[in-house]
Amino acid sequence: MTGPPSNFPCSFAENKRRSDIATLTKRNLDYPSSQESGASPKGRPPQQGTWAASNRVPVELTRIRSARNILTSPGVQSSPDCAASRHSDRQRFRKGRIGIQEVIVETTLRHNGRYEGYIHLASAVAPMRTAVVHPCSADTLRSAVELKAQGLLAPVLVGPERKIRAIADAAGLLLDDIEIVPVEHSHAAAERGAALACEGEVAALMKGSLHTDELLSAVMALARLRTERRMSHVYVMDIPLYDRLLVVTDAAINIQPDLDQKRDICQNAVDLLRSLGIGKPRVAVLAAVETVNSKMQATLDAAALTVMAARGQINGAVVDGPLAFDNAISAEAARAKSIVSPVAGQADILLVPDLEAGNMLAKQLIYFAGADAAGLVLGARVPIIVTSRADPLKVRTASAALAKLLAAARSDSP
Repeated sequence: MTGPPSNFPCSFAENKRRSDIATLTKRNLDYPSSQESGASPKGRPPQQGTWAASNRVPVELTRIRSARNILTSPGVQSSPDCAASRHSDRQRFRKGRIGIQEVIVETTLRHNGRYEGYIHLASAVAPMRTAVVHPCSADTLRSAVELKAQGLLAPVLVGPERKIRAIADAAGLLLDDIEIVPVEHSHAAAERGAALACEGEVAALMKGSLHTDELLSAVMALARLRTERRMSHVYVMDIPLYDRLLVVTDAAINIQPDLDQKRDICQNAVDLLRSLGIGKPRVAVLAAVETVNSKMQATLDAAALTVMAARGQINGAVVDGPLAFDNAISAEAARAKSIVSPVAGQADILLVPDLEAGNMLAKQLIYFAGADAAGLVLGARVPIIVTSRADPLKVRTASAALAKLLAAARSDSP
């Protein structure tokens, strides 16, 4: 029996599978214009993307478009991009130059605006004097100017004055009514900023163009800024697919915390949420599994932290663990595994096993789930605002607002 033509780069079965996929793809490509207009072609319901099919996902727009062909066999000729005509596509498949057109489902996920209420509350309080440490980039200076314009902060720029003014001039930023404390370099800026906080001249610190550890080292060097707790970082995340703000900690400072350090990390996050009006935050202590395993230290620590909370060693929170990520944020997943927990499916705080797990989790939520992530360092006498150069204004504003509310709550406490 004669085999397939020599110009076919794969078996008949594989070729048939690819042809079927291509046919399905071409059928989907007929839908975009009618979907966006709300019409249903040929009496069929609009074909939405997999995410859009779930009624739990807030989707403002679902649009299917074709991208460059993905060729799946070596030696296959490169096919034209999505602008090629349908006739050319049919000819390509008929001749055996097999390609599978990628279908990209573009979704605009609706953010829930959970930062806005806190920003509004913070704006009602007098601007907080904040030392912006070594603001030697246009992004940092722009943030300081914008936060001042919003009435959230009264920034005090700590750094080399000539360099700061040159950057501001190049970026078209006006610094006429902003105080500048001149120092020579980043290390001196960190020391001076910490000293201003220690002396009560500022109520918060904000990281500029220097490494986080350089700033934190200056803070730790002053006994009056230290507390009995270990400092830790929190991401306060607004995730379109989740029904509340979610704190991920620690994803930036403590590399491999032990049990006592995890207790401090947990309490820092709990105190932050309590200052924001969440009376008894729910803390999920994450691990890879939901049962205690003597060979997995994360599960042992999680179980111990659960008992510590029950004994009052962690205050003001409901703590449960070990919980895997899916059980922590999905009640349905917890029910499927017969997990009975006061935290499962409604966690406010995810306490991760170590920095690597936390950092990967946070960035996956940012880049895959469209989360916004406001960043703070807690555990010192003053809150420390830590933002990324890639953060949009909304996230920078939220970070400042949360720091301001935390500082206000501390000043009101006896």
